[in-house]
Parts: sequence; structure tokens; C-alpha cells
Amino acid sequence: MSSRPAGADGDAALIAQSLARPQVFAVVFDRHYDAVHGYLARRAGSDVADDLSAQTFTIAFERRASFRSDVASSARPWLFGIATNLLRNERRAERRALAALSDLAATTPLEHEDVESLGGSRLGSALASLDGDQRDALLLHAWEEIAVALGIPVGTVRSRLARARAQLRAVLDDVDPGDRTARR
Repeated sequence: MSSRPAGADGDAALIAQSLARPQVFAVVFDRHYDAVHGYLARRAGSDVADDLSAQTFTIAFERRASFRSDVASSARPWLFGIATNLLRNERRAERRALAALSDLAATTPLEHEDVESLGGSRLGSALASLDGDQRDALLLHAWEEIAVALGIPVGTVRSRLARARAQLRAVLDDVDPGDRTARR
């Protein structure tokens, strides 16, 4: 029994054919989408995996002429390489955004009472410690706008925001996030 993915022997030929008939690339997509999405979901969560998987196949389609069939007959390693680079870029951009927010907090007073006295150098670290959905909700902050931007109900936004605030308080004040007597 071979350890190669089903249909891998034909990926190189399909990619070559897709140069003249672009719709043929759909077979490569169908063969490998689940594996690429699963890989990304394990590393970054399902929401991020949806976007990065789509980007992976868009880039692969755009660069299909550069696929090296002399190196591999299966497209899977090539696709995983593209996915890994996209994930690395996504994480790098998020780190830069958090660092910029931390720098901004250090030089600009924050208006919200829950984060008014936070030190700038600790804010970026605290925000980075949140789950992605909690951090998104906290940073967007306006409930209705958050609901529209994330495509979720306002009630879900409110609960995510409450959990994010409690977790930030716990990280910044070294208190239990479930302790409702913590500084308000």
C-alpha cells in the first residue's frame, strides 16, 4: 500500500493541463483542499483556515506554471508550503499590529475605563494572550459594528467582550478571571 495521497501521480499532469484549460485545476483543488484546510485549522483555527485555504489555492492557481513536476508529482507538499508561508505572514502581521497597538497605548491615553491605566508594554502581551475571537471583539469594540464585521449576533459579541476584559484584567492584575470583585 502506498503512502502517497490518492491521485498524487496525476497532479503534475493536471497542473500542466490546467495551463491551457484552467478548469482542470479544480481536480487538484478537490483532491487536496481538505488536507490543506485541516493542516491550517490545526495550526490556526477554523476561521483563519477558511481564509488561508482559499488564499493557498488562489496562489497555487496563479503560480501553477512554476510547479516543478521534476521535483514532485504530488501537489500536496507544494500546497502545504504555500499554506505555511501564508500562515507565517498572517502571524507576523498580527504581531506587528499588536506591537503597534502597544506602542500607541504607551504614548496615547486609552479612553475606555477598563484599560485606562494599562501600561503599554504589557498591553500587547496581554492582548496576544487572548483567543483570536476575543481579541477581535475587544479591539473592534462597538457591539453592532462588531456583530456586522464578524457576522455574529450582538449577544455573542457582548459575551466575547466580557470574557476578553476579564482575561485581560487577570493577566494584567494577576487575578482570577472569574473573580468579579476585581478592579472595575
